[in-house]
Amino acid sequence: MGVRAGADSGGTFTDLVTASGEVSKVPSTPDDPGRAVREALEAALGEPPELLAHGTTVATNALLQRRVARVALVATEGFADVIEIARQDRPSLYDQWADRPEPLVARSDRLEVAGRLAADGSEVTPLDADGVPEPAGGVEAVAVSLLHADLSGAHEAAVAAVLRSRGWDVTVSSEVGPEFREYERTSTAVVNAALRPVCADYLAGLAGAAAEVLVMTSAGALVELPRAEAVPAALLLSGPAAGARAAALVAGACGFADAVGFDMGGTSTDVCLVLSGEPAVSAQHEVAGFPVRLPSLDVHTVGAGGGSIARLDEGGALVVGPESAGAVPGPVCYRRGGSEPTVTDANLLLGRIPAGTAFSGLGELDAQAARSAMEHAGITPEGVIEVVNATMTQALRKVSVERGVDPAGLALVAFGGAGPLHACDLADELGADAVIVPAGAGVLSAMGLLSSPQGVEVVRSWPTPRDHNGLGEELELLAARARRSLGDPEAQVSTSLDCRYAGQSHELRVADVASFGAEHLRMNGYERPGDPIEVTALRAAATLPAPVSMEELCTSWVGRWEDDSVAGPQVVAREDCTIWIPAGWEGREGPLGTLVLRRSGSVS
Repeated sequence: MGVRAGADSGGTFTDLVTASGEVSKVPSTPDDPGRAVREALEAALGEPPELLAHGTTVATNALLQRRVARVALVATEGFADVIEIARQDRPSLYDQWADRPEPLVARSDRLEVAGRLAADGSEVTPLDADGVPEPAGGVEAVAVSLLHADLSGAHEAAVAAVLRSRGWDVTVSSEVGPEFREYERTSTAVVNAALRPVCADYLAGLAGAAAEVLVMTSAGALVELPRAEAVPAALLLSGPAAGARAAALVAGACGFADAVGFDMGGTSTDVCLVLSGEPAVSAQHEVAGFPVRLPSLDVHTVGAGGGSIARLDEGGALVVGPESAGAVPGPVCYRRGGSEPTVTDANLLLGRIPAGTAFSGLGELDAQAARSAMEHAGITPEGVIEVVNATMTQALRKVSVERGVDPAGLALVAFGGAGPLHACDLADELGADAVIVPAGAGVLSAMGLLSSPQGVEVVRSWPTPRDHNGLGEELELLAARARRSLGDPEAQVSTSLDCRYAGQSHELRVADVASFGAEHLRMNGYERPGDPIEVTALRAAATLPAPVSMEELCTSWVGRWEDDSVAGPQVVAREDCTIWIPAGWEGREGPLGTLVLRRSGSVS
């Protein structure tokens, strides 16, 4: 078999690993993210691989920075402003100045078409296909989202056919995310339409990078390039999802079925709860204030990374992030033009990054420049670490304590270039049992790309929530559709339901109706025996085996620890990351070349 590689494009570095253990880490190129991928492939291989599994931040950054296409929205007559009316909840309950983000569709680009479906999907008013409006000049893409299209996509398909015949790039809500809740479905379609022109050239440019290119989705599954190009909204958690998959595999190999993945990179920190060996999942996530109702791993992100900028606010309080120095200019110690102190500068000054360290492509870090920047800003490295640790502890509690899970029983899987520098301190705050530093911790997300399955998930709304007759037959049909969508009749398929008690406005994903009560008790602390249970959606996920197993990826890392154990306080420098072991912690090599750290006296 030819060379198989995984490339993860981050905010500061682009990481590449191969199945045989080659590693390349190059600074990211925000102006052309594909260039860094090509440079990493050239540095590690010198020629295109047979397979490239890729994680991208292009869609995320475009939405965060609003560098997206101008979009027109075609809605049911009288419903064009759903995209702005949204929900009644406020972004910040007690902040009277907090505003929702400006809608991605200008009022003048919201168009209406006559025709209407009822709440059961039946037709109330025929569609006026001849009355489909023409978007204005300057519009680059069109989103079509009609009332109750999750139950019947016939009206949307007719509108899309008219627009496509006129040459428009069209996103259809019932094709992208056929689920109930009009605002969220419309928002998802609009986000996808806004991203398609932005991501199209980038994704098409990857086609020549390898004989076969697969792209990671937010759901933690690899898809072929045409699917990624069609639904770029499914790529918004691409890199973090790969890291969460890898963290679950590593924790399981070390004997921890329950864990939290903690990925601290240069720009942000991503955390994800792992229960019974699987990352937690979510039917919806939010990016830049816009809900995207597509399957995803339940990754929570905060603006805390090695490049997060530290400063005093107007009240004199120390603030760290969410602004980041990124890859360019980067932390002050990188000597690439950065002038504002960062978390990396603080770690260097505290000796957690050894003096004389040289990062890939950057040369030796400049401690004196970092010290001068700290002094000029009037802050201390100790204060920077304390503040950024508090931010990350809050994120870890959000995915554990707030999910009804006691963090004391969890392992913290620390990766990313900066994760192992902070992990033991955070584990002390949480009371977590252990810290696992994976082999290749600094490039674990890239390893996760290669060790994740190829797969798709299909979903449909259930029109009779309290009538469960026919669920089994419908799930079988949905499973067959998932296999066809993946293109392999032998694909493994799992099915699930979105359920809730009557009167609730949120759902839980469960294997079947009978298991809903127990899951509701676990997540919410109570159940309501005898109350009607509503089914709102049916899901089927089809998967194929990962390109490479985690065991194969870690082969070259096994046995690298010369001593039986390491104890703090100590800095352990590895080629891909730096590990800070505080006093009171010690560890030794575990499965897959990991370093498993526990509090002194509990290492066995």
